[in-house]
Amino acid sequence: RLARCPATCSCTKESIICVGSSWVPRIVPGDISSLSLVNGTFSEIKDRMFSHLPSLQLLLLNSNSFTVIRDDAFAGLFHLEYLFIEGNKIETISRNAFRGLRDLTHLDLRGNKFECDCKAKWLYLWLKMTNSTVSDVLCSGPPEYQEKKLNEVASFDYECTTTGTSACLAKGGHLEQALRFPYFVVHQTLPYQSVSVDTFNSKNDVYVAIAQPSMENCMVLEWDHIEMNFRSYDNITGQSIVGCKAILIEDQVFVVVAQLFGGSHIYKYDESWTKFVKFQDIEVSRISKPNDIELFQIDAETFFIIADSSKAGLSTVYKWNSKGFYSYQSVHEWFRDTDAEFVDIDGKSHLILSSRSQVPIILQWNKSSKKFVPHGDIPNMEDVLAVKSFRMQNTLYLSLTRFIGDSRVMRWNSKQFVEIQALPSRGAMTLQPFSFKENHYLALGSDYTFSQIYQWDKEKQLFKKFKEIYVQAPRSFTAVSTDRRDFFFASSFKGKTKIFEHIIVDLSL
Repeated sequence: RLARCPATCSCTKESIICVGSSWVPRIVPGDISSLSLVNGTFSEIKDRMFSHLPSLQLLLLNSNSFTVIRDDAFAGLFHLEYLFIEGNKIETISRNAFRGLRDLTHLDLRGNKFECDCKAKWLYLWLKMTNSTVSDVLCSGPPEYQEKKLNEVASFDYECTTTGTSACLAKGGHLEQALRFPYFVVHQTLPYQSVSVDTFNSKNDVYVAIAQPSMENCMVLEWDHIEMNFRSYDNITGQSIVGCKAILIEDQVFVVVAQLFGGSHIYKYDESWTKFVKFQDIEVSRISKPNDIELFQIDAETFFIIADSSKAGLSTVYKWNSKGFYSYQSVHEWFRDTDAEFVDIDGKSHLILSSRSQVPIILQWNKSSKKFVPHGDIPNMEDVLAVKSFRMQNTLYLSLTRFIGDSRVMRWNSKQFVEIQALPSRGAMTLQPFSFKENHYLALGSDYTFSQIYQWDKEKQLFKKFKEIYVQAPRSFTAVSTDRRDFFFASSFKGKTKIFEHIIVDLSL
């Protein structure tokens, strides 16, 4: 029996046309194939709003007052082919609004002007992938896209990421959703302590060397492209290992293993044994308490320096001579050096040595003698544990770690390093700069409180607090990128070593 046709509608056995209705007819036969709702007073298309009409092939919703189309609005309409939503006031179409429309061949959205911001990114991508014929979708904003077609917008890739500019948020991006997800998440936890981490690439694979003094190991990990995590690859044993530094020369891979006891050594990867084997000893008389290893090249020649923090410290530069590494120059004797940093300043090679007994000193490479000679210092910076250099927009910066007092960020102004920011850092053992694409960070590791990740603010030209992470007694932070994913290792002297992943949260999700 044919159900009664609503007063505002006209009905046949196969179609219903309603004008000025405020609701969807429900007391209708289930085999209706065409439904038209025109000039109604609906404010939104809710989920499963038409699911009681599974035979619909045409749905016309023109000239209503829709502002929102919810997820699964057309769920159950497996046979729908033609969908007209012209002349409404649609502001938001949820990401899964058209889910389930497997037979859709035509979609008409004319007369609706969309804000072509991050919220529209999913629609932009859907328009490029759908096999349906879709009318032109015009943009009402932002100003640079006004009256343009959505599918002609160049790209949302940069502005619709949380670590890009704040433009997307200012244009109405999902701020609450961006804040719901952290930008750094724990990817993997390694069940052992460590004090330093180094990374290197060999034959299209990514490796990480981790110094573990309590376990007396230099653990080498390899990135597993299938399991998508870091797995054990090799293990170099020793005594109180405090540093593992990889050196790649042509097709050879070496690892300098710095030890507090038993002397330091250099290992070389042996293809036939598929492991690292001892290649060379480093003189105990020169290096007795290694604290840092820095690798660098000058005029295509390979060097490394070991900073010695013993009372009779003799920080030493070593050079590769095609057969092995030999001691090339001793620098800064008797000053208990804690860190060495190689820096290119205005095209000239420099070493900056930090020490607990004096301010950081700067050595410059003399091209005539081919030695490092004293060049200056960084004044008023006593008790600096480490100096790290980094560049942003071709400008040279330094981060200076201080255990007592404030750590500092300094910028080179073509004549000297000038302070631009002080960071409270009581108990800090490391202030490590790192970058992923255009995103620049400082990781400040503290023994007394949560470690802080700072992000560079381009407008204010300062680092601002970005995220807190908990790592027990952190000693180093090391950035590693592989398979288009970005990680940083946080070594822990008293707890577990953690691997954090840098996540780009898409504001259009």
